[in-house]
Amino acid sequence: QLVESGGGSVQAGGSLRLSCGASGFIPSRYCMGWFRQFPGKQREGVAVIANDGSTNYAASVKGRFSISQDSSMHTLYLHMNNLKPEDSAMYYCAATTPRYRGLCRSLIPQNYEYWGPGTQVTVSS
Repeated sequence: QLVESGGGSVQAGGSLRLSCGASGFIPSRYCMGWFRQFPGKQREGVAVIANDGSTNYAASVKGRFSISQDSSMHTLYLHMNNLKPEDSAMYYCAATTPRYRGLCRSLIPQNYEYWGPGTQVTVSS
């Protein structure tokens, strides 16, 4: 089970840290990631982290967002800095088993099996 927290409203240029608590499995053994969905749009990948700690980011957030995980606490984080109004979306935590080599670098939502309910991020200008 995945549960996100930390969403909210912030002004442009501000920061937020999203957290994803995992129960029932050990995140460090899975591909983990953050995705977001804008109203009326398909879900898109934001940042993913592999079980070896390697990461991959969408071009739109590279340099501003950082994904990390605390394996001992079964928690995944997304540190978001210099937020922009276009970052406003519902953010989801997701996980999938590393079924094949390279999967943990995938930002494609359809590759992920397990999802949290989401947390809303709103950035005002």
